[in-house]
Amino acid sequence: MNSPPCRVEVPYPGQMEPGEDTEAPEEPGAGTHLPSDEAARASAPANMADVARAAGVSIATVSRALRDVPGVGEATRDRVRAVADQLSYVISPEASSLSRRETGRVAVVMPRVDVWFYSTMLSGLERVLRTEGIDVLVYQVDGPSERGAFVRDLPARRKVDAVILAALPLSPEQRDRLDLLGVPMVIAGGQARGLPHVDVDDRAMARAAVDRLVSAGHRDIAMVRTSDTDATTWDADLLRVAGYRESLAAHEIPQRPELLVTEAYGVDAGTRAVERLLALEQPPTAIFAYSDELAAAVVIGARKHDLRVPEDLSVIGVDGHPMAELFELSTMDQNVERQAEEAAGIAVRLIRGEPGTRSVRVRHRYVDRGSVAPPRQPAT
Repeated sequence: MNSPPCRVEVPYPGQMEPGEDTEAPEEPGAGTHLPSDEAARASAPANMADVARAAGVSIATVSRALRDVPGVGEATRDRVRAVADQLSYVISPEASSLSRRETGRVAVVMPRVDVWFYSTMLSGLERVLRTEGIDVLVYQVDGPSERGAFVRDLPARRKVDAVILAALPLSPEQRDRLDLLGVPMVIAGGQARGLPHVDVDDRAMARAAVDRLVSAGHRDIAMVRTSDTDATTWDADLLRVAGYRESLAAHEIPQRPELLVTEAYGVDAGTRAVERLLALEQPPTAIFAYSDELAAAVVIGARKHDLRVPEDLSVIGVDGHPMAELFELSTMDQNVERQAEEAAGIAVRLIRGEPGTRSVRVRHRYVDRGSVAPPRQPAT
């Protein structure tokens, strides 16, 4: 390709349920009247913290309310504006112009760049943004400590026109802190209430995958997943586990806890999971893998025990990874490139103040490569 490369800036070495927007609860009878201590200081210039304290909300909520960005209820927005008027608070010209001044750059923040999902997401984001004349700054924040440092230090402050969070697990407080950048934020590969986002239905994907296995005649169905080494909880993981369980329940299949196997993240996680599953007194006849990479490792583990896929063991994954085609694995394709393209498009529209959809759910699709078949009948 002759296209200029994406500029990468890495400032640091290197599920809870789906994110909830956190706005400080209203105090009983909270309104726009200033507390006596605030009135006494009326002669001093007010700042955003003063407005937040008087309105009974977070500083991030004040920032959003006064800049007319999503994530704030109309009643709260009106209350914040009324308090700001009473305090004669005005956003500084530098801050108020931040969202209008185009720097020609967008920050993409992701946990890792060396994993297929994220590299594919980055490629799609960069391609679309480049065609719009926008450069990309990439921030890799792997692990809770790096995420906390990134949010605390805000290295992208005043450098970018928008921030795209690529399937990045952040606490509500961290999202509020990032919001103080004063630029649009878009979530790619997930969602949080009040923020523009692009995602797939992870729960529905998992249900559909397990439904396929049940339709083929399987009842001893395992799920293989991984846990992050830093104990981070990922929304997609929670939702896919929920979908697995929901499908079994819908088909009145008893859930066996030993068939939900979690291994520490690593290239051999799938093979380790197979070892555990095959050691059971009643091993599974089918495996639903959290990702295509895990599914490929499951196939390798099965082969070590002279098991054939799908004759002896049915396997299905999630992602749409090229590896799935190489291993002839059936998969639920989540169309990562399309997610990236939609997220980049939303960011561009927000930067330019153009109308258009602010949240998109990309459809998944089942790709049948023959790795699912009826369970082998026991020898008579």
